[in-house]
Amino acid sequence: MALNKLEILGKEGTISNYRQGRHTLHPKHCIIVFPNITNRKDANKLIGRTVVWISPTGKELKGTITRAHGNSGAIRAHFKKAGLPGQALGQKVKIIK
Repeated sequence: MALNKLEILGKEGTISNYRQGRHTLHPKHCIIVFPNITNRKDANKLIGRTVVWISPTGKELKGTITRAHGNSGAIRAHFKKAGLPGQALGQKVKIIK
């Protein structure tokens, strides 16, 4: 599936989990899954974009898409400062830039 700029902006994805290892959890790095992106090639086209999660209080937390995660189209996003709270898992994020 070819993605153009108009299709990318405003696209919504779901935060699936934090990036983690056997002994560590990285709350600043999140794994995000977008619908209709099913391979690494399409996921790499999103690198450098900005995503935003809006908290229940209305606060916006912005992150940057840094790289693909695996071969099935998931991506990794890096959020500044303290990262995302646990209540953000399973919530929607939107590409704004």
